[in-house]
Amino acid sequence: MRLMTKGLRNAAGNALRTILGKWTRTPLRGLFSGFMITALVQSSSAITVAVIGFVNAGLMTLPQSVGVIFGSNIGTTVTSWIVAAVGVSVNVKALALPMVGLGAILRLTGGETRRKHLGDALTGFGIFFLGIETLQSTFQGLDRVVDLAAYNIGGVPGVLLFVAVGAILTLLMQSSSAAMALVLTAAMSGIVTLESAAAATIGTNIGTTSTALFSVIGATYNAKKVAAAHIIFNLGTGLVALLTIPLLLKGVNLLASLSPDYDTATTLALFHTVFNILGVLLFLPFTHRLTAFLDRHIGRELAEMGKPRYLDNNLLATPSLAMDALFMELGRLGEMVRDTCRKALASRFRHPDFLKDRMAIETLVAAIRAYCVKLQRSDLADPAAVQMPAALRVVQYYRKTLNIIAEVHQQHADTDHNLPGMSGESARQFRRDVRTILDVAHTPCAPEFPSLGKLMHELDDQYHELKDALLKAGAQGSLELDRMVSQLEYYSHVRQMCDQAVKGTTYWARLRDIELTCASADKDNEYAWKQEG
Repeated sequence: MRLMTKGLRNAAGNALRTILGKWTRTPLRGLFSGFMITALVQSSSAITVAVIGFVNAGLMTLPQSVGVIFGSNIGTTVTSWIVAAVGVSVNVKALALPMVGLGAILRLTGGETRRKHLGDALTGFGIFFLGIETLQSTFQGLDRVVDLAAYNIGGVPGVLLFVAVGAILTLLMQSSSAAMALVLTAAMSGIVTLESAAAATIGTNIGTTSTALFSVIGATYNAKKVAAAHIIFNLGTGLVALLTIPLLLKGVNLLASLSPDYDTATTLALFHTVFNILGVLLFLPFTHRLTAFLDRHIGRELAEMGKPRYLDNNLLATPSLAMDALFMELGRLGEMVRDTCRKALASRFRHPDFLKDRMAIETLVAAIRAYCVKLQRSDLADPAAVQMPAALRVVQYYRKTLNIIAEVHQQHADTDHNLPGMSGESARQFRRDVRTILDVAHTPCAPEFPSLGKLMHELDDQYHELKDALLKAGAQGSLELDRMVSQLEYYSHVRQMCDQAVKGTTYWARLRDIELTCASADKDNEYAWKQEG
């Protein structure tokens, strides 16, 4: 399953990103895309993880992702049909061994092209079929070693027991397709009853939720919403299938008997498909209600952080009041950005809440920009018209600050900050200076605020001293060259982060008279700040 999944995913290249990102405009189209991709890749878990990543990247909305998840649950039933077909009418070795051989040839001759990954996929398919034959032959003799029939206790306890068996198998294998192959071959060998195998099939669907749970540990709220949608759908579908299992088995038995190759595997494959389609039919009409429910109950703190507190559309009729509200909201945005800077600096850019803070700030930035557009459409008097470019400039500086933090968070997560000698002391002093500047910028009403320009000049001098110390340590061999380059890039980003945050704060302060905004501010300090600016 790993060879097959990884090979097909790599062979597809950017096609998977294109399909998931662009072919899911509506939940219904997402349903079809999820089905087709999962039928090809044969891993609903891989598709779920990919969907979570695309939602985080902003390539998909939550309703789109829910449609893909619905479709992936139907797509994963294709494995059941493959096993049923192999078990009924196909000479496994005649099919599998040529696929393994061809896959190996493509792998060896493919170099770094997609042909290499296609070879992995073909090899995976071939070994998958051989595995099915091995399972079948093993189960045929297993009844002489382990009396699995003793677990077919029947009734509600028996059904619940095999639901747990299916869920545990999927949890351990991290592949519902592989677990289904095991369940189907056990049923085809007569080890378990049809009802028990059907219950285990429901369990494999429930077990796939473990992958979603693992993939969102420490992730953003949007990722958690996607995982929650996946869990709610699978649990809901499983519950409906459990409550109607006798009726569903009777119906699929009737349908399966219409086929000349009717057997246990065909019945189970049909059962697997039918109850997943039933689940989609029940949930699809309520996709938007489901996403609204998730929005209300997951990430409420994030929603509150990203929601404007001062921007009011009613004030747009009075531009001067609207500009006052914009000034207050920009001040709040600055506080959030500087808090993120200080947390990033304290944690060496490894703060666990960064992704959450980033999403809240980006949401607030989008709301501020939208408000500025509305304000520009009104008749702005001269003071407001002059202030608007500066307000937009503030937003841009804070946005750049956030981008720098994100870049360092990604590129320098494993950077070793233990530096030798003078370079280590210079680095510590530089970090202290950055913290001091961020603290001053965070309190515009403090007497030290007007000296921000002077502090930034001193920080530049300190940065050049640190740069010289790092270069000297690298030249003398006390610091590996790779680490030296990494440290230079790291502290360059830290300086840029501080610079952008200070510029945003400075331009924000210029939107208003500091003396009027902060009653305790000293006029002389304000004049000195204006002169430095």
